Amino acid sequence: MFLTLNHQKLDVYSASKEVVVECYKLTNQLPYDEKFGMVSQIRRAALSVHLNIAEGSSSKSVAERKRYYEIARGSLIEVDAALDIAKEIGYLSNINTERLGATIVKCFKILTGLIQS
Repeated sequence: MFLTLNHQKLDVYSASKEVVVECYKLTNQLPYDEKFGMVSQIRRAALSVHLNIAEGSSSKSVAERKRYYEIARGSLIEVDAALDIAKEIGYLSNINTERLGATIVKCFKILTGLIQS
């Protein structure tokens, strides 16, 4: 926000930022009694994706950078798993998840490529 750094130009950074924003929008629509459960967990995991990408991008060591990307990808999988449960119990039946789903897939593919390169 205040700093202008190279990681902000990365496609994966933009994709992860969109994942966070879409997760916050979606969780605003979940039942209030999930505020301290599913809502909190999805938001923390989504934010973790974005923050680990930012922190990893500043690492000088390739191994360390890849480790941050692996952690980010794990958090992305966590978001997906939580959304799978939310769908299964009917929380997402009236919520459009297409944009979020496409962004999660995009982010996952980019992270996997960065880890494997």
